[in-house]
Amino acid sequence: MNLALSAVVFVPALAIGSFLNVVAARVPRKRSIVSPGSACMSCGHELAWHENVPVVSWLALRGKCKVCGERIGVVYPAVELLTALLIAASFLAFGWSGKSFVAAFFCATLVTVSAIDLSHRIIPNVIVLPATVIVLVAMTALYPSPEWVLGAFGASLFLFLAALAYPKGMGMGDVKLALLLGAMLGRTVPVALMVGMVAALVPSVILLVRHGSAARKMGIPFAPFLSLGGIVALFFGEQLLDAYLSSF
Repeated sequence: MNLALSAVVFVPALAIGSFLNVVAARVPRKRSIVSPGSACMSCGHELAWHENVPVVSWLALRGKCKVCGERIGVVYPAVELLTALLIAASFLAFGWSGKSFVAAFFCATLVTVSAIDLSHRIIPNVIVLPATVIVLVAMTALYPSPEWVLGAFGASLFLFLAALAYPKGMGMGDVKLALLLGAMLGRTVPVALMVGMVAALVPSVILLVRHGSAARKMGIPFAPFLSLGGIVALFFGEQLLDAYLSSF
C-alpha cells in the first residue's frame, strides 16, 4: 500500500521540485516567486511548457539554454529528482498520515535551503523560520509533547555555542536551520547533528590536504550536510539512537 502511494506522489513531487528551483533561484535575489514565469536567468528567455518538464527538459536541452547557450547547472535536475525521491520516501515510510505530509514539507525545505546555500552561501530567514513554525505547530498537534520545542531550541543552542567557538566555520543561518531540524526530529536531532558534522569532515579534510593551513580560511556550505543529517535522522534516527544507547 505504502509503495503504491509513494509511486503515485512521485510525479507530482517532481513538479514541486521544479517550483523549488524557482524559489532557490529567486529568493536570494529578492525576486517574486510567482511572476514572471520560468525563464533563463541569463538572457530572460521565457520557457515553453516543453522546456519546463522536470528532469526530462534538462536532458533534452543538454543542460543549456536553447537561446543563449548558457549552461543550466546540474543542481536544477538534482533538486527536482531529490525532492521527488524524498517526498515519495516520506509516504513510503509513514503512509497516508499527517506525519508523512509534515515530513514531505520538511524534506522539501531542506532541499531548498541546501540548494541556496550551495549557490549563495546563505540560508534565508524568509524560508527557514516560517518552515520551523509550521513544522513545530504540526508536530506538536500530531504528537502533543514538549519534545519538539526542546529539540528545536536544544539543537539551535548547540550550534550557537559551536558558532561562538568557531565563527568562521559556522554561521547563524546554520543555527536557525538547527531549529527546524529539532522541531521535526525531537529526541533524534542529535543523530542529525552528528551525521551532518561527520559528513562535513570529508570536504574539510580534502581542503586541508590540498591547501594546508590556508584551508582554515576556506568556508564550506554547511546546510547540505545538516540537511543530510536531518534526512538520515528522519528515516533512521530512532533505530540509530536506540542502537547507540543499547551499546552502553
